[in-house]
Amino acid sequence: MGDMHSAMMQARTAGVCAEQAEHPALLAAVDGLKSLITYWAGRPDDAVFFARKGAAEHPALRGSVSAWLPALEARAAALLGDAEAVHAANQRATSARADITPDELDNLGGILTFTEAKHAYYAAESRVLLGLSDTETTEAVVAAAHAYQDRGTDYWAYGDEAGTQCNVALVHLHADALDGAADALRPVLDLPPAQRNKGIVVSAGRVATTLTNSPARTSVLARELREEIAQFTTVRLALPS
Repeated sequence: MGDMHSAMMQARTAGVCAEQAEHPALLAAVDGLKSLITYWAGRPDDAVFFARKGAAEHPALRGSVSAWLPALEARAAALLGDAEAVHAANQRATSARADITPDELDNLGGILTFTEAKHAYYAAESRVLLGLSDTETTEAVVAAAHAYQDRGTDYWAYGDEAGTQCNVALVHLHADALDGAADALRPVLDLPPAQRNKGIVVSAGRVATTLTNSPARTSVLARELREEIAQFTTVRLALPS
């Protein structure tokens, strides 16, 4: 909902509970959650710090959180423009994925499980945020979006689907394919205000920023799309009064 301070307070409380429970995987997951919160709050330095902290303090983990932490680091490092850190973190995430043995958190599911689909989404987004537009990036982005097309899967989440669609739009814009970008963004812009959370608003905003710098920015479609994104990000999920 965009209230980072309350979110971090809840995360710190979860951390205290995990410490009292002497549960290393849960402690690592809380660091991952802090990284996630700060990533969407536009604080990539903090997001990298928390992801690295969780991995460094709990190197023996074999559940999916072991892949989540370096994947989080890669996305945050991409926002900082650190291509070397992105590549290294993504390699660690891939290696961890190959060695995963599901643990108690994975059995609980939900946000406590870092699925292969979400992993593909994170990896693709890290490449897009670096500004890459090669074939490998395009294929990764399209594959990640395709993984969220089936809403009947256990791992489907509207926020992840929206994020992958925004990445598809960005790839199209990098290729000067404005029509493709508009088509990819349509399901995101059609989301009702009650579903326009912070992450989705930020992702849509990235498309608007890229549109502003696009060679097609003066076209009618580009102007209409920017206006629609502006309206989308203004009328959004509201905090309770």
